[in-house]
Amino acid sequence: MNNDQWHMSKRFSASACGKIILFGEHAVVYGRPAIAVPVTQVQATATVEPGEHGLFVHAADIDRSVAVDSANSNDPLVAIVNLTLAQLNCPRPDLEITIRSTIPIASGLGSGAAVSTAIARALAQWCGARLDDAEVNALVYEVEKLHHGTPSGIDNTVIVYQQPVYFTRGQAIQTFTAARPFMVAIGNTGVASSTRNTVGDVRKGWEIDRARYEAWFDRIGAIVQRARSAIEYGAIERLGPLLDQNQVLLRDLDVSSVELERLIFAARQAGASGAKLVGGGRGGNVIALVDDRNVEAVTTALKDAGAVGVIVTEIQ
Repeated sequence: MNNDQWHMSKRFSASACGKIILFGEHAVVYGRPAIAVPVTQVQATATVEPGEHGLFVHAADIDRSVAVDSANSNDPLVAIVNLTLAQLNCPRPDLEITIRSTIPIASGLGSGAAVSTAIARALAQWCGARLDDAEVNALVYEVEKLHHGTPSGIDNTVIVYQQPVYFTRGQAIQTFTAARPFMVAIGNTGVASSTRNTVGDVRKGWEIDRARYEAWFDRIGAIVQRARSAIEYGAIERLGPLLDQNQVLLRDLDVSSVELERLIFAARQAGASGAKLVGGGRGGNVIALVDDRNVEAVTTALKDAGAVGVIVTEIQ
């Protein structure tokens, strides 16, 4: 078997984790900072193997297949394949790319960015090339525009680098570490929500009343800065009230929902020291700050209040 034959018989896989924004969503689109962290308990995996009749992407979990051609170039799955092949100067091969993911879709956990990251890295392996993190990040950001319209860039950044980040649009990425690890419970409402729509609605409100929205964004930005300081100094007890304050402002921005508020209330009643929605809002997930003493009670309370799934993750 020659090298080409050996290569064409191989399967290549790559994975990428999920993410949550701890503080700062929506305001980050308008130049304020945000803090995001990877959630390694959930993953998207792309597997590339030889095909016979063209180039196809199969999203196995949602039973969707799409042909990679010019007719559907605005489809995010098609876009990341075309962008990656162009970046690598790799001829279009006959391939089957299969996506499997444990990241809930449309729930603020970065599913789209994780899928794009996994595809780009698996394709690079197939082409016998290497993309560094900065190159992958740039490719995935282009696809995020299709998902979200005017994305902040935070999803692709934290997922590609798989590190906690302090992110301000247009500025260099700042990674940071927690002086003490801490836990959050992530409760999924089961309600799918389009980040593109909520970001667009916030923009409409901002265009109508810029002064009010800018003041809200300023307050969110100040919360983010205090949260980073608390995390870096190990003052974890300060994070709960900051989560609550951030949620009040997200409510003002009209991106909360009955389902989100129900889970937030349940988590707080069960002993969480603070809770807020994550991501675009109007569905998706909430996060609640928990510890060893109350994590089981909060997890149970979230499920009893309607959460279709709860993930507990340690941030360090």
